[in-house]
Order: sequence, then C-alpha cells, then structure tokens
Amino acid sequence: MARQPQRFTDADTLAGAVIGAAGKRIVLGLPLGLGKANLVANALYARAAADPSISLKIVTALTLETPRGASELHRRFIGPVAQRLFAGYPDLAYAGAQRDGSLPPNIEVTEFFLLAGRWLGVPKAQQNFISANYTHAAEYVLAQGVNVVAHIVAKSGTRYSLSCNPDLTPDLLKAREAAEAGFLLIGQVNDELPFMDGDAALPAHCFSHILEGPGISHTLYAPPKLPVSPADHAAGLHIARAIPDGGTLQIGIGSIGDAVAHALILRHRKNKDFRAIVKRLDGDAPLPITPQDTPFDQGLYGLSEMLVDCFLDLIDAGILKRSVDGVLLHAAFFLGPRKFYAALRDMRDEDRARIAMKPVSWVNALYGEEEDKRRARVKARFVNNAMMATLLGAVVSDGLEDGRVVSGVGGQHDFVVQSFALHGARSIITLNATRRSGGNTISNIRWSYAHQTIPRHLRDIIVTEYGVADLRGKSDAEVIAAMLSVTDSRFQDALLRKAVKAGKIPRDYEIPPVHRNNTPERIAAALGSAQEAGLLPSFPFGTDFTPAEQRLMPALERIKNANASKRRLAALALNGLNRERAAEETVCLERMGLARPRGLTERFLGLLVKGALRTGEDGGKP
Repeated sequence: MARQPQRFTDADTLAGAVIGAAGKRIVLGLPLGLGKANLVANALYARAAADPSISLKIVTALTLETPRGASELHRRFIGPVAQRLFAGYPDLAYAGAQRDGSLPPNIEVTEFFLLAGRWLGVPKAQQNFISANYTHAAEYVLAQGVNVVAHIVAKSGTRYSLSCNPDLTPDLLKAREAAEAGFLLIGQVNDELPFMDGDAALPAHCFSHILEGPGISHTLYAPPKLPVSPADHAAGLHIARAIPDGGTLQIGIGSIGDAVAHALILRHRKNKDFRAIVKRLDGDAPLPITPQDTPFDQGLYGLSEMLVDCFLDLIDAGILKRSVDGVLLHAAFFLGPRKFYAALRDMRDEDRARIAMKPVSWVNALYGEEEDKRRARVKARFVNNAMMATLLGAVVSDGLEDGRVVSGVGGQHDFVVQSFALHGARSIITLNATRRSGGNTISNIRWSYAHQTIPRHLRDIIVTEYGVADLRGKSDAEVIAAMLSVTDSRFQDALLRKAVKAGKIPRDYEIPPVHRNNTPERIAAALGSAQEAGLLPSFPFGTDFTPAEQRLMPALERIKNANASKRRLAALALNGLNRERAAEETVCLERMGLARPRGLTERFLGLLVKGALRTGEDGGKP
C-alpha cells in the first residue's frame, strides 16, 4: 500500500515536522506565481528567522505581493483596492524582508523570473537572479539541491491537483522517481482553487505532508485587469489580422493580450465593424502579411504557457474550438482576476477537461511526442510582449543595458525558437512604439541597445500600434525600412539618420508618406468613433475597479508623467482651480480622501487630481 502523507492543520507544526525530516539545511522550491504554499513558506521562514542554525534557501519565481503605493496619491488609490481584492491573502514574509533589507543572513532568495519592474532597486534580488528559459527552469531548480517543494493544491476526494501550476513540479517528480532528486512535496489545500485534472492531478502518496483544515484556505492572489489603451487596441487589431483560421494561438496576460482577444471576437462576431475599424486604422498602408479578416470557421487551438482569462471568452465566442485530442487549450500555469478562478471552479467537469494543464516542458517545446505536436500546432501564432526593439529587429523584453533585470526571459525565447521549428508558424512580438519617462516621450524602437532577449537573427513579426513589420528572412536594409514604418513619426528621422550613418540603408532612402503620420493623434482619430460606439472599451472583459477608480487611473497617470516638471505640475493644479468641480469630480475626490482637504498638502493633491481629470476631459495637455 502506498505511503500516505502526514496531515496537519497548523503550519508551524508542519514546519517543525519538515525540518525534522529534511534537516536544518532547507532548499525550498516554491512554484512560480500563484502556486506557492504561502502558509508553509512563512512558517519555514519564521523558524529559520528565529534559529540561525537553520539554513533556508528559497528557489522560486514571480513572487506576488499585495500592491502598495509608491507615492501619496498612489497609496490613497491602491489602498482601498488592495483591501477589497487582497484582504485575506497572506503576503510572503521573505518578500518584504528581501525588499527592506532585513533578510537574515541564514536565509537566501533566488528567483528566475521577477514581478515586472518591482525589484530594480533591490540589490540582493538582482544579485541572486538566475537568468533562464522557462524550459530550463526545472533543471536549474534541481541543480540548487532542492529538498522541499511547497505547493498550493486543490482537492477532490482523495486526489489532489497542482491546479494553477503543473509547470515544473511534474518534471521534478519524474526526476525524483528516477532517483535523480530527493525532496519532500508539501501540499497546502485551498478550496478556492479549481481542480484541474490530467497532468495536474496527483494521488495522495506523492506528498509527504499535507496542510488542510479550518483557516488554511485563503484568498487567492487575483490581480485586477488593467485598462486597454487606444494604442493597445490598435496593436490588437493588427495582430488579429495575422491569426489564420484553423491555427494555433498563444497570448499573454495584460492589456495587449486582452486587446488581441477582443479584436479576435470583433472579427468573428461583428465582422463588418471589424473591417471598418481596421480600414480607418490602416488607411492606405499596405499590410505586409496576408490579411486574415474573415470570421472563424475551423476555429483556433490554444497553446499557451499561461492560461489567461480571456481564453475563456474566446471559447464562449466560438473561436477557440479546434480540438486536439478533445482539448481546446493546453497551458502550463494560470493567474488572473477573481471571476476567472470562479469560472474555472464552476465549470462542468467535461468543460474543464477541455482545458488541459501540462508541464512547461511539454507546452513550450517540441521535444517528446514531436510528431503529434507538429500535427496539432499548425499555423501557430505565438504572441509575446516586449519593452523595446532595435531597428535591426532584436528584442528587449526582460532587462536593462546596465544589467538590471526587469522581469525575466520566461518562455519568450522558447516560443520564438518553436515558431521557427514549426512549419507555417510565426512569432509575433508586440510593443508600444513609445513610453513616458521623466516627463518626456521616448521611442521604444532604438537603433541599438546593450541588452537583448531575442537576437536579431531570430527576428520575425514585430507589431506596434502603428502597424506590422514582417522581418523574417529579410535583409538588414529591408528590416530597417520595415521597423521605421511602425515607429512613431517623432523619432523616424533621427533613427533613419543613424541607419544611414552606419551604412545599413541607402542614403537616398525615404520613408513612404503613408507611414509619416504615425502619431497618437492619428490613432485616436481612427479609433474614436469605434470607442464612442462601445466597440473598443477600456475594459473589454470587465474589471474589479469601480467607475470612480476607472476615471482616476488615467488622471493619476497624467500626474505621474508630470512629476518631473514643476511647471507641468503647477499647470495641472491651476487647471484644478479654474472652475467649480463637477459631481463626478467630487466622487473621485471622495474616493481619494481629498474631498474635504486638511492642510495645504491635501489641498494641493486635490487640485492636482481635479486638474488631471479635467485635462482628460478637455483632451489637452497640462
């Protein structure tokens, strides 16, 4: 008879048992993102923090933290949101200690993927980062000598499910079965997790210890959906025209993923509107790829390292319907808003079975079952986000040129390589053409950059709000011309001069007039009527933000962008003085705790908020 796990209802007692079984040198593997057993991790951390003779090394990725504001206005905004959405979520003790520098010397944290931008100013997090393709992560975890893995799990009867994170653990278990590793697998039961079957399901004997009982289930980390900007919608519309019927789709979390899914639904359900919008958006500019503008007949099959919530909307819309062995979507992990978890939990078993969770080694690579995978992954379009790209087609997604890590490579390189290995597949990298920094607008398309995630010899399709650049198999001069066509026009001339100076494009090359009006104003004009008609909403798949919070978000972004300039801040505040406040402004000020200001600071903050709200209404600039 298979050995059954020890069962506990108290995390500290379990931690003592784990230390007794594994010894005082603990190398704790915690899954990426949602899959961490927070209560177990915190109990082991507390034991090590109180006992210097215990060595605790935590090997993990994508540590999730309850959001906290970086400024006074941001704190006023995010505080009630965090209370509403994250109350009951136990923050990871090691994260706070790592951030404020109070991590004890006997505790170390190593990650292979970071929450984007959150650890740039934390030297220890930067120093202990392991750069890795997602498909290599399990190997690296084993190389660290992991002897405890603590996983949040769902339960059904006597069976357990890795649920949100079968990305690495099944491969770790295979190594254990082959006597290539030895570790304790700890399960922390959470009733809010959906029970995902297939490779995610495990019998009880796989676990050494189980934590369950009253007070063990807690609120799941559920990030709210962010607004989809006009630039996001424009990019989503371009990408939707690159997705062939009968193909395979990967998209990721965030506003671009939502924009792509929404554009696909528009194409399928409101095809006439879709065609009219893209006609206004593209004008006379030729599409460098064969346009895919018709509704879906065969439908799509989903293959995505991350199961994002809008895949469920694609299923409901009748788009994700091309079945592979009875499955509509294979994915390796998930994370999303509260209603997403509820939707998975509440599905009929037969519907949930059409969403199959698999190890990332299966999803992100062709190795193993290669012939079957090739037959299934036809006409694949793998969509990934980037921060920057160079004029020669290299992509910057995970780090800065000074060596600091913003996030991590994750599976981006895996899917780019897979797109070249699969017949008819394409990698689509999307990025905003510009960003705001220090009060200035900066191009995200650079001549060169001293860090690359995807090298230029793997260049394929790059999409910005201004269009599609088809780079695969093209000469350097052709690539430069294509990249200039999707660059913001404010930066085209300077970039062209650099390319000419380097001798990479003919001196007499001229950017076609059709690409000379790449401006936010053109995007706004092209999409304005569709936005007014409700065809391109800011939150196409709903939101956890209240109406007042939705109005405040762009206003606070305007204030953030103005922070580098006292003149611009003063202009915003002056705009807040100019007239009596409207009822909507009062609601927003009440939400921020600034409707009845106490002191000069609160009065000034209130004026900034009013001014930023009015700037948005007027369509002007402070």
